Amino acid sequence: MRETTHKIICNSVNELKSVAEILISTFPDDKIFAFYGNLGSGKTTFIKAICEFLGVENNTASPSFSIVNQYETKNKNYIYHFDFYRIKKISEVMDIGYEDYFYSGNYCFIEWPEKIEKLLPENFVYVRIEENPVNLNSRIISF
Repeated sequence: MRETTHKIICNSVNELKSVAEILISTFPDDKIFAFYGNLGSGKTTFIKAICEFLGVENNTASPSFSIVNQYETKNKNYIYHFDFYRIKKISEVMDIGYEDYFYSGNYCFIEWPEKIEKLLPENFVYVRIEENPVNLNSRIISF
């Protein structure tokens, strides 16, 4: 995990794709992104914008029940989207073969990483999404 270098105020979902571009271009060699934020803060919505930026054409949705969704880009690369909100035991993550995903060399976008922090690779990008106290309809995205 690296030190937070960017703090962007995002005033609408229409701005998310440009924030996604900044995030990916800031960390061009990184593939593991851990998204921290309260329930309803916009983690899934931001990940959807990142996937669109990266060329995912199929529908993206929260993998709340499946734990992991796989998306394919125009270039035939895979992106893995995890939602660990419902995880009760770390063994559940081991049962899905998390290492195959995390060490695949493909993008992995992880919601609720605090539930599995000891399993995260040494190098990952920390992304925090918070409500903006000045304008509750906007978000502060830090990475």
